[in-house]
Amino acid sequence: MQPDYPLLGLLARKPASGYDIGKWLRSDGRFLGRRPSMTPIYRALGELLRRGWVTCTLDQRDAAPDAKVYRLTPAGRQALLEWAASPYEPAERPMAPDFTVRLQFAGQLGPTYALEIVRTELAFRQQQRAEESTALASEDADPVPEIDSQWLQFIDATAKDRGWQSTSWFIGWLETTERQLERIVRAENPHSQVGAVTA
Repeated sequence: MQPDYPLLGLLARKPASGYDIGKWLRSDGRFLGRRPSMTPIYRALGELLRRGWVTCTLDQRDAAPDAKVYRLTPAGRQALLEWAASPYEPAERPMAPDFTVRLQFAGQLGPTYALEIVRTELAFRQQQRAEESTALASEDADPVPEIDSQWLQFIDATAKDRGWQSTSWFIGWLETTERQLERIVRAENPHSQVGAVTA
């Protein structure tokens, strides 16, 4: 089973029970593309325990049932650092949760980590944009009688334009965020070049 690095990143913020993690996924974590189902959460926590990346202690609570609280071990902190410094590969689909997950849980380790992730995503999206075609897939369609060919092209153009505008906004946000992060990194390290991170 692959380790759940975002879960490791969440536990790096503060120790938490499975219930606490589920509660977070239902609120702030809802933008990460994960379902707040408890079964996979406990399965992932079990894998982190097996690897020695977290410990588990019983927290006795007065007004609620006792809870198992998970904390990172030194090995868990090292695993998180290695994951954060490993190459980030953007997903083909713009706005996929992979970027947000990586930025949130690897980027939290510092602006240099965040800058590397943002730069990688930006370069990938700019390359995608350069390779995009303005042609519509429906231009040579041979639809069933119930579908009007001109209407089909209009619907396709509407959907494609929505994707174009959404991606354009995302690229603009990435460019702005890159500049902000570069300023932060330069302020922290005025005599060094802004570059990649290593674990």
